[in-house]
Amino acid sequence: MPALEIIEAPSVLGLRPSGVQDLPEALLDAGLATLLGAVRAGRIEAPAYDPRRDEDTGILNAAGIARYSVELADAVDNVLRRGGFPLVLGGDCSILLGNLLALHRRGRHGLLFLDGHTDFYQPSAEPAGEAASMELALATGRGPRILTDLEGRGPLLRDEDVVAFGFRDEAESAEAGMQPLPRRLHAMGLGRVRATGAATAARVAVERLTAEETAGFWVHLDVDVLDDAVMPAVDYRLPGGLTWEELEAVLGTALADERARGLDVTIFNPRLDPGGTMATRLVECLRRGLSARTG
Repeated sequence: MPALEIIEAPSVLGLRPSGVQDLPEALLDAGLATLLGAVRAGRIEAPAYDPRRDEDTGILNAAGIARYSVELADAVDNVLRRGGFPLVLGGDCSILLGNLLALHRRGRHGLLFLDGHTDFYQPSAEPAGEAASMELALATGRGPRILTDLEGRGPLLRDEDVVAFGFRDEAESAEAGMQPLPRRLHAMGLGRVRATGAATAARVAVERLTAEETAGFWVHLDVDVLDDAVMPAVDYRLPGGLTWEELEAVLGTALADERARGLDVTIFNPRLDPGGTMATRLVECLRRGLSARTG
């Protein structure tokens, strides 16, 4: 198996400096690198945060996110070129664009999108202009060109190469006027995952991601896919969610597949975890989920 290489990507350009930028340090302090036997492959610092909403795009820090995405893609690309498996520690969910850009440079890839929210907003419906609520829409080519045409390469993903897994924000997003998920994008909300069983649903998701002519897939983990009762250290809370055991089963199933190309972890806010207990549990979840790659 490829060596695990950790990239720190503490950008909050798509959200706000709420504490999410401390995610890498918190997980590393909780022993993540040691437990995984991982190499630390660098840290990509974000440009200065601008709290003003861009008049042209309606998005906070659009130009900064575009620049950061290219820099992060270069770092991920370096790991892939060495034959490693990148584990990217965010930051907010907008870091997904850089990770996917690295894969897109290499051809067609898929995405397993583990998130309590579908993050498919258009700027006109996102109250604060936060790209962390839009990254799946942006990655599939919906939004301002500065973020949907990085390096002139067009959409980072095809709709049919995405599985949105474990989300539970249907009522909230409909009320806010979010654009609907496209028909060809595979939607597996929390109810469906529960009805099927988490491990079985994950196998179905991987089969869909590898059925097309793709060169592999990325796994995106926003920790608010977890049950709010066990993971309240997030900025936008929703009742319900996956249990720790369910998430471990999903990660273990997906990451055991040799076509998994990388994983990112986002949105955990250590400032909402003053005792560090959730950081410790999250590290253990990642250790178990990545066990097929760490021996």
